[in-house]
Order: sequence, then C-alpha cells, then structure tokens
Amino acid sequence: MTGPWFIETLARNGDVLHRHRVDTLPIRIGRGYDNDYILDDAYAAPRHALVEADADGALLLRDLGTRNGINHAGKRCARLPLDGNTVVRLGHTTLRIRAADFPVPAELVDRTMHGWEGVLPGLAGALLVAIVALFTMWLADTQPFRPFRYLLALAYGLGAGLLWSGLWAFGNRLFGRHARLGRHLFVFGCGIAALMLFRLVSSALGYAYSIEVFTRYGSHVAILMVAGMVYFHLSTVKPEPRKRYAIVCAALALLGSGLVLVSNEQRNGRLADELYMSVLLPPEMRATSDDSVDEFLADVAAMKEKLDRERQDGDVEGG
Repeated sequence: MTGPWFIETLARNGDVLHRHRVDTLPIRIGRGYDNDYILDDAYAAPRHALVEADADGALLLRDLGTRNGINHAGKRCARLPLDGNTVVRLGHTTLRIRAADFPVPAELVDRTMHGWEGVLPGLAGALLVAIVALFTMWLADTQPFRPFRYLLALAYGLGAGLLWSGLWAFGNRLFGRHARLGRHLFVFGCGIAALMLFRLVSSALGYAYSIEVFTRYGSHVAILMVAGMVYFHLSTVKPEPRKRYAIVCAALALLGSGLVLVSNEQRNGRLADELYMSVLLPPEMRATSDDSVDEFLADVAAMKEKLDRERQDGDVEGG
C-alpha cells in the first residue's frame, strides 16, 4: 500500500459520507485539533488512534489508551492490521482507510432512462391513477349519474397516489440524491392499473369457466403485485442491491399471504377469501357448450336419478 491515503467516514449502510486525504504516515486520529484527522465525536478521545506502517509496510491501527478503544467486527482491539476493506469504529464514528492504489471495480452499465424523469412519468402516473379511479367508480355506480361523485373519486385517487408517492420521494431524497417524485408516481399508477386489470380478467375468467380459484384466492396475487410495486420503488431509490430487494419483497409477500390465510381460517373456517364465487356478470359471458334443449333435459334427468339414489342411500344409513 502506497500513499497518499484516504480516510473515509461511513454511514451505517456503508455509504461514504466524507473522504479526507493524508499524504504521509503516521496518521493521528482524534477529537483534538492537533490531529491529522479530526473526529467530531464526543465519544472519541482527544488523541484516539494512530495509523502507522508495520515492519512489512502494511498499515496498522493502534489504540492510544482510550476508554472506548477501537472496535472491529464487534470486538475491541488494541492493534488492528488494516487493508482497504477493514471497517473500524472509533467512538460513534465508522471509518475505513484506503491507499491511492486500492483497486476499484469497473463502472456499472448505465441502464437508467434519463429522459424518463420529472414531469413526464409523473403525468403518466397521474393519468393511470385517474383512469383507475374513474373506471372503478363507474363499475360501482348504481345511481343516476352525478358528476360530483366522479370528481370526488378522482380527488381521492390522486390524493392517495400523491401521498404514497410523496412518502417514497421523501425516502428517495434521504437515501438518494433526488426525490424522483414523478418516477414514484408512475410506479404507483402502473401498480394499481395492474391490480385493476387482474381483478377484471380474473373475474371474467372465473365467471366464464367456473374457475373459482381466481376469485377465492385472488388476494394472494394482489399481495404479490403490491410486493412487486414496493420492489420497483426500492429500485428507484437505490438501484443496488436488487437481489436483496427481491428477497425482502418476496418475504413480505409470503408474510402477507400467510396472514391472509390465517385470518380467513379464523373468520370463515376456510382458507379461501370467500365461501363461494360472488361475481355476477352478464349471462353472455358464460362459456357453455352449444347443446340442444333435449340434450340439456337428458343431462338433468340423469342428474335427478343420481341424486335420488344418493338420498335413498342416506335414508337407509340413517334408519
């Protein structure tokens, strides 16, 4: 390791908060003004630690007899060899020391759509939210048309979208460099549009083909979609580490699905969201075979014989 050396102050998540260059050894670290690197930390001693070269030329961090000492990997050390990845805590300050010849990884491939920032994604997200709010109101409206009800639904939808996106934008500003409110509003709009589309398609398929699983367990798909929306929010805040985000969101989805199953079991005695498929759509949407009236009556007669036989067997066993 050859100089100059850079002392890096780290945040709890490992991000570099500040770098300070020192050209020569030894490096004195402490709260006093006579140090090479001054710690603004009440838990650091006036002369806390000294960085020097050992017999082999490697860096060595030495405690100068302080109360709180040097902490590395949860253990207190009087002397600690340093490489470029060694993270130490002095008082409440986390530090890392790297030489100028420390190798850094290659740059990441920039896949960010820099043109898709600001007003454009925000307007697209707001438009999706407005369409979903108005369409949902239209589906549920059974009274004579009154514009104020649709305006109220639109206001509620946009307000919820701005509140949700604003919270994520606040976190983006804290942990990133920009708020990116437009991006977060677009993610929210895409998420609720996907939820509405799934609800419509699952209800139509379930009603048409009598596939009750689409509606009786549809909440789990909705939970998975919400987890996906959270994943894209997190990726907007910080693109890396995506694998960790995926694991966290998958765990949240499994937890949410488990809680829904437990709640259904306690409330209904069954794991399904509903006891029967309650979706009612126009009869034209039913996918039925093109049978004649005579064939239909023959099927009903065959069903009657089977039911009568089962009822008689039940009466015999009961008697």
